[in-house]
Amino acid sequence: MIKVGLVDDHPLFLEGLNKLIVASGIAEVIFAAKDGKECLRQLAFNYPNVLLLDINLPDYSGIDLCKEIHDCWPQVNIIALTSFGEYTIVRKMLDNGALGYLLKNAMPEEILQGVETVAKGETFLCHEIDVFMKRDSHRHVFLTPRETDLLRLIVKGYTNPEIAVELFLGVETINSYRKNLLFKLNARNTAVLVKMAIEEKLI
Repeated sequence: MIKVGLVDDHPLFLEGLNKLIVASGIAEVIFAAKDGKECLRQLAFNYPNVLLLDINLPDYSGIDLCKEIHDCWPQVNIIALTSFGEYTIVRKMLDNGALGYLLKNAMPEEILQGVETVAKGETFLCHEIDVFMKRDSHRHVFLTPRETDLLRLIVKGYTNPEIAVELFLGVETINSYRKNLLFKLNARNTAVLVKMAIEEKLI
């Protein structure tokens, strides 16, 4: 039987999820934690095959917690179970070690299918996420740490000479980086670049 851990700070949702998994007969819940610290305490002596992890926790970013768990307990297969459906957040969770991504409005059957699939070490995305990830992946590009730093300063309104000082680079290098960034993100101008950075949570 699949051993499942749950991490969510909403008691009613946690209770419903617990009942769903227990009633399915395919898995048992070995712990239910209401925050990141409690989850880490449980993982110190309880090893679930699958961990259903909310991203919005009171004491932790689920994105950071996912990476910490994956680094410390790589045998624990993580599924993000959340209301956040933005491309960047999904991508970060997958990059940080999550094997699955489920929205909280997913059908019960889909949640159980996700648990079974991820328990085997396979990737599972709920239908809604799968569709838009395939649709949007062509227009999303990943920024290097340097490009992210540059974009963050552009959003703050820094001029190229000011950015050059901040990043210890020449003004011409910054000009070149900025042009590459506009091209990479297919932005017509700096105003569009700033809008994209904020709306798509690129920084």
